Amino acid sequence: MPPNASARRNELRAQLRQRRRALFAAERMAAAQAVAQRLRELPILQTRSHVAGYWATDGELPLHALLAPAPGFVYCLPCLAPGKTLRFAPWRFGDALVQNRYGIPEPELSAESQLPPEAMSAVLVPLTAFDRTGRRLGSGGGYYDRAFAFLREQQRPATPLLIGIGYSFQEIDALPGEDWDVPLDLIVTERETIHPPR
Repeated sequence: MPPNASARRNELRAQLRQRRRALFAAERMAAAQAVAQRLRELPILQTRSHVAGYWATDGELPLHALLAPAPGFVYCLPCLAPGKTLRFAPWRFGDALVQNRYGIPEPELSAESQLPPEAMSAVLVPLTAFDRTGRRLGSGGGYYDRAFAFLREQQRPATPLLIGIGYSFQEIDALPGEDWDVPLDLIVTERETIHPPR
């Protein structure tokens, strides 16, 4: 990637993270309720399957509203795995959590009890920025792109379905891409559900 494109991505991260953090609690909660309602309408989340979510940090759009009342699917949280990738572990309110090296809570389960990315039916991916082609800007660690790299070789949509979650103000006209990017299948904001062209 040209240096100016990398600088642009870093600049976007800084700006949009600051804007996320500046939201009032009431705005964050209203967005969470609206996104939860949109997600409940998706057929994939109406089945008894494994759905990966995330523990919201740094102003990310929270998913707690999706989990109350208890959903029909098995909700999983990401766990850091060797090779700077992700595995997933089932979690319900009240289950034990530990902090990973970034200070983000994850289920207190042994590696043998965690599930591989391929076991998920859908993955709710936190966004820093996105565009309508399905490109996303994450936190910069590349964890999701490494975990779901196998999807780049498949006809999309495929399993798991990658669903980006973010605020509508995080939409960018066109994000610069990387060779290793794994595009999103859907994007859900408090205002709409976006279906990128395939």
